[in-house]
Amino acid sequence: MDNQEKSTESAMATKPAYIMVQMKVDSLEELNQRYAQFAIPILMKHGGQMIAGTPTPTVKEGDWNGNWAAILQFPNMEAAEGWYNDEEYQPYKNLRINELQSEAGRVVIIPGM
Repeated sequence: MDNQEKSTESAMATKPAYIMVQMKVDSLEELNQRYAQFAIPILMKHGGQMIAGTPTPTVKEGDWNGNWAAILQFPNMEAAEGWYNDEEYQPYKNLRINELQSEAGRVVIIPGM
C-alpha cells in the first residue's frame, strides 16, 4: 500500500459515516415494539445514533412510497458497517426486512466529507 492509499484510508477512518433508511412498514408501533427498542442499543454499541427520523419527510424530487425515513450517524465507515453486519443485529435486520416491511426498503451507507 502506497502513502496516498494509507492517507485516504486514514482519512476515511476519521470521517463520520451516515446510513439513510427508507422503509414502508405495516405498523410504526410494531416497528418500535419489535425492532427499534432492540436495534438502537446495538447501534449505540457501535457509536451510532439516529440524528433524524420521520414518517413524513418532505419529498422534493423522485418518488416516495415509504412511511419511515431515518438518518443514522456513525464515527466512521467501519463503525457503520460494523453495526449493519453485527451478529447480534442480524435477527432484527431479518425481522425488519422479512416481517415488518410491507415492501422493499432502502438502506444506503454514505461516507462523510
